[in-house]
Amino acid sequence: MAAQELIPVRTDERFDTAVVAAYLSDRLDIDHGELTVRQFAGGHANLTYLLRYSDGAEYVLRRPPLGPVAPGSHDMAREHGVLKGLWRAFPPAPRSYLLCEDLTIIGSPFFVMERKNGVVIRREVPEVFGGGQDPTANRKLSEVVIDTLVDFHSVTPADAGLADLGHPEGFLERQVEGWAQRWHGSKEHDWAVADELITWLRTELPISPPPALVHNDWRLDNMAVSPDDPGICVAVYDWDMCTQGDRLADLGTLLSVWYDQDEAPSALNPMPTSAPGFMDRRAAIERYAQRSRIDPDAVDYYVVFGSFKMAVIVQQIYIRYVRGQTKDDRFAVMGDAARHLMELALARRT
Repeated sequence: MAAQELIPVRTDERFDTAVVAAYLSDRLDIDHGELTVRQFAGGHANLTYLLRYSDGAEYVLRRPPLGPVAPGSHDMAREHGVLKGLWRAFPPAPRSYLLCEDLTIIGSPFFVMERKNGVVIRREVPEVFGGGQDPTANRKLSEVVIDTLVDFHSVTPADAGLADLGHPEGFLERQVEGWAQRWHGSKEHDWAVADELITWLRTELPISPPPALVHNDWRLDNMAVSPDDPGICVAVYDWDMCTQGDRLADLGTLLSVWYDQDEAPSALNPMPTSAPGFMDRRAAIERYAQRSRIDPDAVDYYVVFGSFKMAVIVQQIYIRYVRGQTKDDRFAVMGDAARHLMELALARRT
C-alpha cells in the first residue's frame, strides 16, 4: 500500500485512538510512543487503517465495513486465522499478530497485522512504472498477478497450518448457490439477465480440479508490488474469504475484471488492462494453464461465474448505500456498474 493512499480517517469511521493504543500495549507488549492513525483510501469493503507510532513502528488494523454485512463475509476471525500461519508458506501474506472480538474497543471485531510496503496498482499505472506508457512494465504487472496466483495455489495447506480450513468437497456448487442467494438478498428488483445467468451456471457446472487454497477475491489491486520492479509481488491483501476449494474460481474472479479491447470496462475496473504490453485475457489464461498444467478451455466457465460474482459484490455494496447503511458517496454509481457486469457475464458465455 503506497503512502499516497493514506487519508485522514473518515468522520463516521473513526475510533478512539487512546483506547486502541492501551489495548495493543497490553496485549502486544509494545511501547513505541504516541500512536497516530490514518486510513487507507482504497477498497470498498473492509476498512483498513495505518497505526503509526512516534518511534516509526507501523502496524495495520482491519475491521468490517459499517452497517449490516452479508453472512459469512468480512470475517475478521477467519482472516486472522489464515494470516497467523500463511505467511510462513506464502511470504506475500502479511502476518497477523492479534485478533480482538471485544466490541467495546472500536465497536466491531478487528485484527492487527504486519505492515508491508509496496505499490498498489488500481485503474491506472503510476508514474513510478511509466504511467502506463512503458510496455515492459505493463507486461510485468499482468504477469505478476498471474504468477503470484500460481505460487499461492501451489501452497500445501498443511504447510500454512490450514489443513482443516473450509470444506473443499462440493465447493463450486455451494459457491454458485451462495452467490445466487446473495443476489436475491441484494437486488432492488428482478433482472432477467441475472435469472438467466444463474440457470446457466447451475446447468453447466464443471467437475472441479483437486482442492487447493483459494483466496476468493484475487485482483491486482489486492496486491502490492515492489517500487523497484513491478514484476515482484511484496504483499497480497484481503484474506477474509480464504478457504480450500476449486482454485479456478480464483482465476475466474481475476479474469472477470480483465477486459479485452472490445469490451467496455466497468466504472470500477481495478486493472489497467488496456495499457500497451498488458496481456489480454486469453494470454493470461494460457500463462496460468501452462504453469498449472490445466486445460485452458476449462477456464471459460469460471470467467462467467467470476463476472456474475463481481456483479453481486458491487450490488451488495450499492444496496447498502441505497438503504442508508453507509453514507460513502463513492457507492452511488455502483448500481449501474453491477448491471454492466451482469450483462458482461452473459456475453462471456461460450
